[in-house]
Amino acid sequence: MTHDLDRLSRAHGIPPTYTDAHGDRRAVPAATRRAMLRALGVDPERDAPDDGVPERRMRAPDDARCFTPAGLRDAPAWGIFCQLYELRSGRNWGIGDFRDLGDLAGIAARAGADFVGVNPLHALFLAAPERCSPFAPSNRAFLNPLYIAVDDVPGAGDAPPDLHDLRAASEVDYPRVAALKLGALREIFDCAPFADEAARADHDSFRAERGDALDRHATFEALSHHMTAEGRGAGWRGWPAPLRQPDGAPVRDFARAHADEVAFHVWLQWLADRQLATAQRRAREAGMRVGLYLDLAVGEAPDGSAGWGGDVMLRGLRIGAPPDLFQTQGQDWGLAAPSPEALEARDFAPFRDMIRAQLSHAGALRIDHAMLLWQLFLIPDGMSAIEGGYLRYPMPQMLRALAEESHAARAIIVGEDLGSVPRGFRGVMRDAAILSYRLLYFEQGKRGFTPPRRYPACALACLSTHDLPTLADWWQGRDIDDRERFGLVDAETSAQHRTQREDERRDLLAGLSLAGELSEADRRTAAGSAELPEPVMLAAHAFLAQTPSLLMAARLADIAGPQAPTNIPGTTDEYPNWRKRSPTPIEALEDHPRFAALAARLSRIRRRPSTSPA
Repeated sequence: MTHDLDRLSRAHGIPPTYTDAHGDRRAVPAATRRAMLRALGVDPERDAPDDGVPERRMRAPDDARCFTPAGLRDAPAWGIFCQLYELRSGRNWGIGDFRDLGDLAGIAARAGADFVGVNPLHALFLAAPERCSPFAPSNRAFLNPLYIAVDDVPGAGDAPPDLHDLRAASEVDYPRVAALKLGALREIFDCAPFADEAARADHDSFRAERGDALDRHATFEALSHHMTAEGRGAGWRGWPAPLRQPDGAPVRDFARAHADEVAFHVWLQWLADRQLATAQRRAREAGMRVGLYLDLAVGEAPDGSAGWGGDVMLRGLRIGAPPDLFQTQGQDWGLAAPSPEALEARDFAPFRDMIRAQLSHAGALRIDHAMLLWQLFLIPDGMSAIEGGYLRYPMPQMLRALAEESHAARAIIVGEDLGSVPRGFRGVMRDAAILSYRLLYFEQGKRGFTPPRRYPACALACLSTHDLPTLADWWQGRDIDDRERFGLVDAETSAQHRTQREDERRDLLAGLSLAGELSEADRRTAAGSAELPEPVMLAAHAFLAQTPSLLMAARLADIAGPQAPTNIPGTTDEYPNWRKRSPTPIEALEDHPRFAALAARLSRIRRRPSTSPA
């Protein structure tokens, strides 16, 4: 019986074992594999082991190479990463918006930067704005309307008088922001949604182009608001059974009865799309070779609009990560995964449409947890992450679709290849011209930090990500303190990490000095400094700029704050993840001493050519 289950699992892309972070083989429980097979529509007790899918292989076809601008190989670029919501300005409504994004792109371009990267901009849950994680979206094919700059919408009136507190706050108050923005936008929609007939025609063209998927998402949003008002929640899983099927008569009846509300949410998507397009146009017109660098989350919330009805999403399984050196019990991200067989049956149209939507106004796209192109670690409902297992995906076909969309949009693809990376995966990424994602914190070995010359060219290099501390916090070990404070590690482990961090600080100073970016005097001063010295901050970025990696990025948080963590993995209500705002207004960034010094140093090392072939 076990032998038959092994054969049946393999036949449907479910390996019976996997290699863990320690290099040991770990068996996937039989109950896990049975649950995964049932989610795929396979009866593990009845179906024949040989009735499966063709064996899935980790490889990149010859015709699956993503777009790379020719000029980048001769003149690598640098840029800035930020969380869009964290941007502060004198005119926004307590949350960064698409106007701020265009303004930041202009400032960065004048300083020599070639791109501005942001967090995922996916549609979340407008009826539950407190669900603010950009990595747990309702639908990755659509945008978050809270990023609309209301004052850029024709017909907008004066800003509400109570914006002062929101603008001054250190954290985004999502419920208040949503109430004010949606209220103001609804007034415009009810009064005069289009400035002229050209705008109306553009809206109608957008609606026709996005088709049924847009109408379904807009219907979901309208219904979600009604269900929330009734106390049933924003996600479809809490709704009455007849409303859980978007193609059913009750949902069609609702859409007809509330056509104006559905149209409002279509209009919001049109506004968001056009404002994002304007931000990308401003970035390119300012001289950026890449422009906007967007981010694709690994999955979607199981109760969002993407998983509402249909057969693309697997039911009863959640995306996560296996146990590793830091997360000994594994991770449960609570996200829904697509069915590989459903994707194949539709010639990968859902995947293509999602990628195309992301690339429509971007010069680069980061794929979070790029291993999704080959396999996802899935956890059956009722089980823990330690009991999960992998499901393989048709990698050659997905890479081919990704490459085609990349070339159509002339956009660079970056793959976040951190964590549990299967052997050979990075080689396939390189074959597909997908840039690897290399972080300074992780690029170290027995001899210290990896020298710049040893970084790969087909990569993006940066200090850290939204899940990791700023360099100032890293230097002081505040991330170690946070993990202990929130019960993620015990005191003994924290003590070991602090000792290790002291060694890493010494190794970093040695590496920066060896690379010629830190003087001996600054090195000696830094060695005894409890706080991060400014020369070390500048030298660490210059160190990465020296690498042959095609792209190099600096986090806005490292330059102008917020210094507090963006997100502390493993926490929920204990810490205000995805809420911290920059203390520095965009209007003051150009004159910020650190920004000016850093931009000048990076531009000397990575000088933008006078002509931009990209």
